[in-house]
Amino acid sequence: MMLSGFFRFGVWQNFFRAWKSGYSGNLEGEGFTLGGVYVIGAGRQGVLLEHREKEFGDKVSLPAVLEAAEKIKPQAS
Repeated sequence: MMLSGFFRFGVWQNFFRAWKSGYSGNLEGEGFTLGGVYVIGAGRQGVLLEHREKEFGDKVSLPAVLEAAEKIKPQAS
C-alpha cells in the first residue's frame, strides 16, 4: 500500500476512529504490512473464516469470527 495508503479516505477514517477511542499504537516496525484474521478448524475442516485487511485499520466482524469459531468440530482422538 505504501504511499497510496496515506491518501485513502478510509485509512484516515480508521485512524480517527481509533484515536477517539483512545488507541495510540506505536511507530515501531515497517508500517506497510496489512493484517488479517483466520479461523482454522481441526483436522480437515480447513479455513472457516478468512479476513484480510484491504486498508490500514480495516476491522474483522466479531460476530463473523464467533460464528466461524462455533463451527469448529472437535477432532476425534
